[in-house]
Amino acid sequence: MKATQLTTLLIIIISHTIFGQETHNNKLAPLKVLVTDYSDNVKKGEQLLFEGVKSGFTYKGISDKNGEFDIQLKGGDTYLIKIKGVGEVTDYNKIEIPLLEEGYSYSPGRLTVKFELPKTFTLNNVHFDSGKPTLTKKSYAELKDLLEYMILKDDLVIEIAGHTDNVGEDETNLVLSQNRADAVKKYLISKGISQIRVSSKGYGENFPAASNDTAVGRQKNRRTEVRIIE
Repeated sequence: MKATQLTTLLIIIISHTIFGQETHNNKLAPLKVLVTDYSDNVKKGEQLLFEGVKSGFTYKGISDKNGEFDIQLKGGDTYLIKIKGVGEVTDYNKIEIPLLEEGYSYSPGRLTVKFELPKTFTLNNVHFDSGKPTLTKKSYAELKDLLEYMILKDDLVIEIAGHTDNVGEDETNLVLSQNRADAVKKYLISKGISQIRVSSKGYGENFPAASNDTAVGRQKNRRTEVRIIE
């Protein structure tokens, strides 16, 4: 899922003071993270990563049915906040956790992240054998990402959309695109995703994403998309 496909806004609200009452030493800053869309609807099953610039260590949180999760970040580092999508991780913003003096601890803070996902995105690393609906071995890493995404967001309903370039007969391309979309759907169902949550449709060469006049353009048109229905 490419960064250019996402429209985002990050709101950081740290409640209370970052320096709490004088007490025993505590080097972990507790945060309660809330994930919503722009209309303040909570977002379930979103994976946020906090990557330490100095330490290189990554903390992960997954939002629950209330759009929340708790996380503790080690002080003395700046964390890059990222959102894990299907196949890609997108940078969003950063937060700094200062290092406290001995005898002080962090008060609880709140972090609110707002963003909108696209309704349609391309599985950039899902490919098929030439002229066939057979998935290549390299496709399964991104398909596993899609599977995990569907498991975490267990109310999500999607359509798998198959597309081809304009090489060959129209009807042949339509059938090929349908069979390829069916192959992705079959994979998800075989891994436990309910068939009522996944539909598949082949669009053939009817909706090109680029010009078919070049090899690069034709490659972009041979694609598999995920369309979020609800």
